[in-house]
Amino acid sequence: MQRYSILWADDEIDLLKPHILFLQNKGYDVTPVNSGSDALDKCNEQNFDVVFLDENMPGMTGLETLTQIKSTKPSLPVVMITKSEEEHIMAEAIGSKIADYLIKPLNPNQILLSVRKILDGKRLVTEKTTQGYQQDFRNIAMAYNERIGHEEWVDIYKRLIFWELELEGAENRSMADVLDMQKSEANNNFARFVMENYEDWLNDPKAEKPLLSHQLMKKKVFPLINSSEPVFFFLIDNLRYDQWKILESILQEYFNVDEESVYYSILPTTTAFARNAIFSGMLPSDMEKYHPDLWVNDDEDEGKNNSEEQFLLRQMQKARVDVKLSYHKIININQGKALVESLNNLMTNPFNVIVYNFVDMLSHARTDMAMIRELAPDESAYRSITRSWLMHSPLLELFKRLAEKKVKVIVTTDHGTIRVKRPYKIIGDKNTNTNLRYKQGKNLGFDEKDVLVVRKPERFFLPKLNVSTAYVFTVEDYFFAYPNNYNYYVNYYKDTFQHGGVSLEEMIVPFAQLSPR
Repeated sequence: MQRYSILWADDEIDLLKPHILFLQNKGYDVTPVNSGSDALDKCNEQNFDVVFLDENMPGMTGLETLTQIKSTKPSLPVVMITKSEEEHIMAEAIGSKIADYLIKPLNPNQILLSVRKILDGKRLVTEKTTQGYQQDFRNIAMAYNERIGHEEWVDIYKRLIFWELELEGAENRSMADVLDMQKSEANNNFARFVMENYEDWLNDPKAEKPLLSHQLMKKKVFPLINSSEPVFFFLIDNLRYDQWKILESILQEYFNVDEESVYYSILPTTTAFARNAIFSGMLPSDMEKYHPDLWVNDDEDEGKNNSEEQFLLRQMQKARVDVKLSYHKIININQGKALVESLNNLMTNPFNVIVYNFVDMLSHARTDMAMIRELAPDESAYRSITRSWLMHSPLLELFKRLAEKKVKVIVTTDHGTIRVKRPYKIIGDKNTNTNLRYKQGKNLGFDEKDVLVVRKPERFFLPKLNVSTAYVFTVEDYFFAYPNNYNYYVNYYKDTFQHGGVSLEEMIVPFAQLSPR
């Protein structure tokens, strides 16, 4: 076991011999000095794992010594020890990024706890987290191997994400690898669940079904709209549940999370289908039927999401939600900054809809740009980039300003995304769509194993472009690849984040209602 070294500076160091012996008996090497200047000399001579500093030393005070140490060794943990409980001393020490703060008289166990928290904290947390996941592993596996409903699948997915985030910083990757395998097995079972139930969700009024994309506005958003508090509806495109948990940890400084729930994205889990379903309140074939002037099919070259505001206005009119609406789609930083500056004007609208496209652009950029592929090689890095983006984006500034006002804030998405790993051969003609997670066409050639095949699109409320049109959806982490130039195609898209198919990550997506603290 590693022996840690401690530097302890106190002008009454001789009185602390019992504490020093206690730490030495626990396996720590302690170097005692009786002044701040001696502490600095020792720090320059050798490396220590942690420093204990008495605040009230003659000559160079503890705070002055702390400043000097941090200027040369900013990552060295320092514990401030003082007889004084004066608030300004605590504030200055904490502001100087101390690792801990102890009040005299000292208790041996109090000292040991501080040392272990600093030096062994990560290892102890890893051990505890690993033990916790090991205990829950069997419960999760038993749950998804039973015949369960959509609510139980939400619970399983949330538990898997919880452990994924908990194990993320673990030094030992072994349990994280076990979790990856369990997620894969869960996704396999979830795909079978969707195959068996999705058609009934859309056609059987008595079926036990989750909230779906086209029901979101009517059931979750419109009831919140009134004249007293403006509603700000943020749709961050392509935001997975695990990414939401990262954003939530940032936003909780400014907002109370009044409700954190999920809903199920419709198929295909793409912007063109799922987001239009949200704003229109309709399934795709009904959009095509009742709004032919707005709907754009897969075989058309027009942008598929140019009519979101019009879809929403028509849905509001049908639902008799007669309020003033503002709609904004943010696709670059300048548009984001302009939106922040216009906040006071937005406050006069009972309903404000903001679509943020960054996460969607990130997933596509990861496919197209070698540098992004290097920066986001896995889910953990993908979440890290999402966090970094929010911390430095105009969106966070907008959230901060909203937190100072009397508003209702909703954060959600239209679908998630999954890192694809396994190619699935398919043959299609020139009219077949380009999405890697689903295909629609009339002359598709593929092995029908391990895919969701839709021979009757009308049963899935999907547009039927030809009499023989079929839809095929990938499941788990598969992606479609054409036999022509197969190896290049597979190498180019393997380990990229895609959407459109059937997986926990794509279909079970976040919905959160926030209120300012």
